[in-house]
Amino acid sequence: MTQVQGQETAESIKLKTPNKYHVIMLNDDSTPMDFVVQILVMVFKKTTEEADRVMIEIHEKGRGIAGTFSYEVAEQKCVETVQEARHAGYPLDVVIEETE
Repeated sequence: MTQVQGQETAESIKLKTPNKYHVIMLNDDSTPMDFVVQILVMVFKKTTEEADRVMIEIHEKGRGIAGTFSYEVAEQKCVETVQEARHAGYPLDVVIEETE
């Protein structure tokens, strides 16, 4: 509140909504489809049906949106995905892209 000539007026502050980021899974020739579904369920909390749809999109289009998050969460999901993939011996890769 500020005072203007004896009157109090409320100042409104508009906060900008934080940007959102897509975590994009990239297709490769080595990672099994079942493993991709497993990651989508385990890391991205997709249902099996949702994971199957995303996996098919990745397979057919070469990439698919695994989820949309704040930057920090998207970054953590990428780290978890790559760690799980490397631990299992797969080259699965992900990228982060800002939404429009």
